[in-house]
Amino acid sequence: MLAFERHGSGEPLVLVHGITHRRQVWYPVLDQLAAEREVILVDLPGHGQSAGFAVEGRPVIQALRAQFRQFLAEQELDRPHIAGNSLGGRIALEAGAEGDARSVTALSPAGFWRTEASFAYTRRIFTSAAALSHRLGPRAALLCRSRAGRTLMYGALTSHPARISADHALGDFRAFEYARPAVRLLLDAATPFDHEVPPEIPVTIAWAGRDLVLPLWQAGVAKALLPHAEHVTMRGVGHVPMFDDPELVAQVLLRGSMPLAGVTALAGVAEVPRPPRRRRTASATA
Repeated sequence: MLAFERHGSGEPLVLVHGITHRRQVWYPVLDQLAAEREVILVDLPGHGQSAGFAVEGRPVIQALRAQFRQFLAEQELDRPHIAGNSLGGRIALEAGAEGDARSVTALSPAGFWRTEASFAYTRRIFTSAAALSHRLGPRAALLCRSRAGRTLMYGALTSHPARISADHALGDFRAFEYARPAVRLLLDAATPFDHEVPPEIPVTIAWAGRDLVLPLWQAGVAKALLPHAEHVTMRGVGHVPMFDDPELVAQVLLRGSMPLAGVTALAGVAEVPRPPRRRRTASATA
């Protein structure tokens, strides 16, 4: 069973965190969302307080989707609004593709790299972080109490690491230690996103303007693959934007789950331009 929390009232909105994280990553936006939605925060398998993957001979991504779908059924959530960040954004998009979501909002979703080489950059961020956390584990509390330590921990994830409290940082550190086996499984199983989301399901993809984990150019790939979605860039925020600008992120999530509203008109976002077409090069013949 997956660990979860339910807050507020209104149409259900399920929030899914990214790789290495935990459901508490959504706390900066929780109060604003819970005033208008029933908000369900969930820990993915092998993360937070949830048990590990029930792989049972299946591909890891398939097992992850199956456990998430089972969670929705157990909580009697019939086609809720689903939103996620990073890996959570990909899970939300896959739920939309399978008809399990009323609407989808994906914040810098995973899966839109072009080549294995471009994904190797992202993989290296997480493998390096895992190695560093293993070495620094005995000094975790001291690390999290210092501004420099939190900058080291969150510098690739947020634009304003100092805004994260020492207690939250220590919780994230321990969560990362617990999630290391799941992280290895997920990184080894990672593949590009290749699903089609039916155009009748409203989709919003909001990319972090200062994303250092899944760089902004991937927003153009997402726009080419999902042309029916609304694509925006959130200015001034890093890969995990809830810490940098909770007001903006909350508005994106509320409007994304209220499809007729749209997010393009929000202050702090810009529309993603259509990616340029690749030029064809003629091969020379002798």
